[in-house]
Amino acid sequence: MATNLTVDRVGEPRRAFPYSNWGPWAAVLGVLMALGTGIMLGIPAAVAWNDGEGGLTTAGNVGVQVATALGFLLVPVAIAAARGATVGQALRRLGVRGFRPSAVKWMAAAAGAYLLFAGLYATLIVEPKQEDIAEGFGALPVQLLLIVVAAPVSEELCFRGMLYGGLRERLPRLGAALVAGALFGALHLLTGITAVPPLIAFGFVLCLLYEKTGSIVPGVLLHMLNNSVALLAQ
Repeated sequence: MATNLTVDRVGEPRRAFPYSNWGPWAAVLGVLMALGTGIMLGIPAAVAWNDGEGGLTTAGNVGVQVATALGFLLVPVAIAAARGATVGQALRRLGVRGFRPSAVKWMAAAAGAYLLFAGLYATLIVEPKQEDIAEGFGALPVQLLLIVVAAPVSEELCFRGMLYGGLRERLPRLGAALVAGALFGALHLLTGITAVPPLIAFGFVLCLLYEKTGSIVPGVLLHMLNNSVALLAQ
């Protein structure tokens, strides 16, 4: 793929979108590594704070969720920085960049497309059901921190910044968005199979939003809004 150089807002030369340099296979492997890292980091919490009946205490649930978020954060940054980049450069390669005010209209378009799909899916196919994990985190401030802040930031960095960015080095826009959206939806399979198709659609539109705005930040904000509504509706 040809490399088109532009200059970002701080005057640093960079490639045009996609900003990644790790390719599709490293991107897919990175998702598996992120999941594995989260599991490994979560084992101490699962062992230390189990309820003795095959489940976890509140502290155990929080510890496992924090470990999962760390896996989704640390692995993408490590992959993006693998060729000598600083942490700041790695984050820019993952799409942590400024965006123009016009991004707001694309956020609205993405939200509208997702809500249309979700509404048609619930009406014509099945009402999606997803396990409520929020109560397992205890107090509302902890729920907000984990579900509304940590999950959107870490998942967007992993699935849009690392996965979609890497896939776009070889795949066309819609193909890469579909693959990344499918893997994002599959991540939530254990919490409710009927909720997977809408989540695939959500991941799909967030990929297109990333490409259109050149930043994962609008997707993070939309993801936070979605999780806030879902949490408060429970």
